[in-house]
Amino acid sequence: MIDNDQQDRELTPIEREAHAWVRRLTSGHASAADGAALREWCSRNPGNAAAFSEASQFWTALGSAGRSLREDAGAQKRGPASRRHGVVTTRRAVLAGALAASAAGVMIVRPPLELWPSLSELRADYRTGPGEQRQISLADEVSVQMDSKTSLAVAPAGGAAGVELIAGQASFKLPEQGVAPFRVIAGQGRSSAVKAHFDIRLAGTSVCVTCLSHQVDIDYRGQRAVLQERQQVFYGERGLGAVATIDPAVVSAWQTGLLIFNMTPLREVIDELNRYRSGRIILLASRMAGSPVKGRFRIDRPDEALAQIQRAFDVERRDLPGGIVLLS
Repeated sequence: MIDNDQQDRELTPIEREAHAWVRRLTSGHASAADGAALREWCSRNPGNAAAFSEASQFWTALGSAGRSLREDAGAQKRGPASRRHGVVTTRRAVLAGALAASAAGVMIVRPPLELWPSLSELRADYRTGPGEQRQISLADEVSVQMDSKTSLAVAPAGGAAGVELIAGQASFKLPEQGVAPFRVIAGQGRSSAVKAHFDIRLAGTSVCVTCLSHQVDIDYRGQRAVLQERQQVFYGERGLGAVATIDPAVVSAWQTGLLIFNMTPLREVIDELNRYRSGRIILLASRMAGSPVKGRFRIDRPDEALAQIQRAFDVERRDLPGGIVLLS
């Protein structure tokens, strides 16, 4: 395990500040003000932007080159090319000038490994952190339950009633006496309903819409589908999928504080657990990605679920700063 104090002693003051920004962003408590402050810090001089870009790229490297983290500590000796924190870097490799500022800006807009909220998430009207759920009420008695790591933006005044789901998952319950449609934009699609109760989840470019009562109309790039109670559909890069029948108790289990998996591939279970904790779990043992998992876990105890998975699949766990966990 890499020790934070030892890690910081190896860094310059600017690099320590850059890594402190990364730790702040991965804490799950970053705000829009933090995002603005970070952008201001990066714009002060090229060195700040370069240091933040390098610190961010370290976490990116974990996903594609995690094997380097298992090398001997002796490989971290200083030299013209230093192996810092298990990732090879050189002073000449550090971005400079406007290029560094641009790279740092990209890291803020599109965070590596989704380790922290994107700029659009930080600017959302409503947002929840890791493990946090929130109940909100919108105009016209629309009730919304937000899951962990979820961001919502309210439709501009004067437009049709609705919201944009920027990230995460939310359940929408519309009033029985409603007459006007309520719309939810998620990804490049739109869901519209009157009186319905429905659930939408956005993960990357994939969107899942589930109808729990009444009817939901889906429009994805001109393709349309109509969901009735107990029906679900996915849309994304592969287009609009086929409508499927689901068990509402499983789909809405998160609203009661549970995660229910029924022969779910391990990679999907890991993705789900990542929504309820700070940092990132990275499955390096790709051979196990498709292994089925069955069980019920409490969403407020994701590390207990992780420990059970570790024992069940006999994988080696390595904890790193920033809530990073490697499973190999």
